[in-house]
Amino acid sequence: MVFMRFRPQLIFSSLPRCIPKPRTPPAATLAAAAARRRHHTTAVFTSMAAPSEDVLRRALAERQAAVDAQAEAVRALKAGGGASKADVDAAVEALKALKIEAGAAARRLQQAVGAGAGGAAREELRQAVVNTLERKLFYIPSFKIYRGVAGLYDYGPPGCRVKANVLSFWRQHFVLEENMLEVDCPCVTPEIVLKASGHVEKFTDLMVKDEKTGTCYRADHLLKDFCKEKLEKDLTLPQEKADEFKRVLAILDDLSAEELGAKIKEYGIVAPDTKNPLSDPYPFNLMFQTSIGPTGLSVGYMRPETAQGIFVNFKDLYYYNGQKLPFAAAQIGQAFRNEISPRQGLLRVREFTLAEIEHFVDPEDKSHPKFVDVADLEFLMFPREMQLSGESAKLMKLGEAVSKGTVNNETLGYFIGRVYLFLTRLGIDKGRLRFRQHLPNEMAHYAADCWDAEIESSYGWIECVGIADRSAYDLRAHSEKSGVPLVAHEKFSKPREVEKLVIVPSKKDLGLAFKGNQKMVLEALEAMSEKEALEMKAALETQGETIFKVCTLGKDVVITKKMVSISMEKKLEHQRVFTPSVIEPSFGIGRIIYCLFEHSFYTRPSKSEEEQLNVFRFPPLVAPIKCTVFPLVKNQEFDDAAKVIAKALTTAGISHIIDTTAISIGRRYARTDEIGVPFAVTVDSTANVTIRERDSKEQVRVDINEVASVVQQLTEGQTTWGEVCEKYPAHVGPQGDQE
Repeated sequence: MVFMRFRPQLIFSSLPRCIPKPRTPPAATLAAAAARRRHHTTAVFTSMAAPSEDVLRRALAERQAAVDAQAEAVRALKAGGGASKADVDAAVEALKALKIEAGAAARRLQQAVGAGAGGAAREELRQAVVNTLERKLFYIPSFKIYRGVAGLYDYGPPGCRVKANVLSFWRQHFVLEENMLEVDCPCVTPEIVLKASGHVEKFTDLMVKDEKTGTCYRADHLLKDFCKEKLEKDLTLPQEKADEFKRVLAILDDLSAEELGAKIKEYGIVAPDTKNPLSDPYPFNLMFQTSIGPTGLSVGYMRPETAQGIFVNFKDLYYYNGQKLPFAAAQIGQAFRNEISPRQGLLRVREFTLAEIEHFVDPEDKSHPKFVDVADLEFLMFPREMQLSGESAKLMKLGEAVSKGTVNNETLGYFIGRVYLFLTRLGIDKGRLRFRQHLPNEMAHYAADCWDAEIESSYGWIECVGIADRSAYDLRAHSEKSGVPLVAHEKFSKPREVEKLVIVPSKKDLGLAFKGNQKMVLEALEAMSEKEALEMKAALETQGETIFKVCTLGKDVVITKKMVSISMEKKLEHQRVFTPSVIEPSFGIGRIIYCLFEHSFYTRPSKSEEEQLNVFRFPPLVAPIKCTVFPLVKNQEFDDAAKVIAKALTTAGISHIIDTTAISIGRRYARTDEIGVPFAVTVDSTANVTIRERDSKEQVRVDINEVASVVQQLTEGQTTWGEVCEKYPAHVGPQGDQE
């Protein structure tokens, strides 16, 4: 719907500003004009669902201009002395009405940009969630008694169980259902591996220092925070400046050190804590460096991702899989990044758990036989075109996104669909999950396409899963560095005649020219791409020699016509040799878990309604404890019955606890609701007992011998609570919730 731009009807729009005795309309006219303006404002805003931030910002600017003009008119009336008291009073009333309108416009803008009540509500939610998580020992700052270390956290007992359940479901959903090969590689990685992957040279963030205290900050975070604060809190920001800050936020990841430093100086950004000036930005490598062995000569790093362990094992995994493509390898493990200024709790930490998949596929055929299973899924997608045009994410069918080319290929689309199913089955709210395509300035040069699964939390939209088509970059990089070809083969049913580039170096002439460096020059010549080889062939034929860069030597060398023979020859081939492409879904498990905490959290009033009770609505799939067992009163028979039920639950593999404390049954319910236990068994008889469901608080009565079976079916998804309620009699009794 098109928003009709508000044009303020100034009360004295024709008034010359310097005339001391203005002609003033009567009070009735002033009041009528103000009323028309209020009606116009109401009609405009009620005729549309959600005006954009830009529209609201313009509307506020125009209302503020109307206020300023009316205030000037009032001052002119009072100063002139010729206006009647009624006219002055009417003008003042009109000014008050305009101020009310401007205030309303400011509040609408505050809501749109996340400031004001909306921002306060998010902060309140975050504090309630974090306080509950830390109090219930889901997670706590590491080394707490020593005042902790930023970016390091410990998972407590319930947190460990939630994490284990998430990882268990990840293995079920991906490794088992997709028949993947799981590996477990070391955390310590030799430097040569990470040089080949580009991490040693490029795995950096730009850092600035407080010039007086030496405190370090991430440069892009400071610029991002400054722009966001201006957009959210400075409601009088001119539209041009607001657009500029938005452009900066959009291209933040693509700014060079010089450009970032220039913006920091232009905006006068200083150290947040001390307000001291900052240094120019400079790169800081995020990897933790270590040494392998006692001499310290073998450099290593704590791995920043788990993927490289899979890539270097490709050759063995390919043979293990019967030399068949496609296939996928998966790994769950710890990764380490020495973050400059960790913040946002579990969302940005220095040690974290990654679950990564490397799906190897023929670059000439990226179709997927199971794509039809996910093609009809519909969810929020945010293609780059919509981002660049200022639109919002919209519901799209995955099949249509692939068929239109919005998503590059079927295999990438298939994993996007599988990621969506994984996250929503965990308990992530579908309405607060979107898949955002990387903008051109975010894309790695070798990537064919890349999407992030982003989950909305109190911190905004958080990237939790990256799904990328990484092309053949990684396998080629490790092939070149190691000298071991990481390739696949396609055998032909009949030999094919192909024209092929043949590079034949002369070892004798290379040895005479380069002596000890002969091997490195020879390997570089053999590793040339077809384009490079044809360019060298042309240069040698016309000039007799050419300059050739040998990366392993770190310098250019002269290659003559005698040193290498390059030709195109027709050959019969029995197979095709190629480097596979890689589709990589990479899951930040800690980020997913934190967003799950927020999406599962809610409060409800106690029976007295004087306090709010905290509840985590974890699905049984991920709940830390599936069931609690409560003897209603202290009674030996009830205690013995509870032990019988507990033994049956243990045999069925259901995690549970027995609570025999003397507090009321309602308080015991509330205590387990707070850690997300979905079911509670209350023992008030030795023959049959009640089972309570956490969110509805409904209870059914079940024979004591059937309890373990019913709870097992519920937790494993074999039946629903509604079906249980239909099968077993409802219970309403004195042991109902007493929260």
